[in-house]
Amino acid sequence: MAHEEKRAWIRLVVAVLGYGVYLAVVLSGSGGRPVHEVAYASALLISVGAAIAAAVAAETAWAALAPGASRASDERDREIGRLGDHVGQAFVVIGAVAAMLMAMAEIDHFWIANVIYLGFVLSAILGGIAKVVVYRTGVPQW
Repeated sequence: MAHEEKRAWIRLVVAVLGYGVYLAVVLSGSGGRPVHEVAYASALLISVGAAIAAAVAAETAWAALAPGASRASDERDREIGRLGDHVGQAFVVIGAVAAMLMAMAEIDHFWIANVIYLGFVLSAILGGIAKVVVYRTGVPQW
């Protein structure tokens, strides 16, 4: 498995787990009241920070387990990276546009922050899936 494919797997798993933990914390903290009344900001910031730290730690640990493995990337790796990033960027834009429209409609900050976070998470997940699929099936010839 190529080094960049390992990184894609790690980031994909971390994105899913990080967002899942965030949702569990926020939903369990509602205690029967409306979810937008939950103190979400600290949970959101901690989950983002923890996901970044977990991805870095996992990539470092994986590299330490295979010290002789090549970390060089070639043209194929760069092309797969670009393709995955393009797939993921669409969801960042969708999340930003949705947040902008929600802000203009003066919707509660909870929902705006969460739609932005969801856009980032969907970007990471779908970009990661695209990278993994292309590593397994090959780069499409347009």
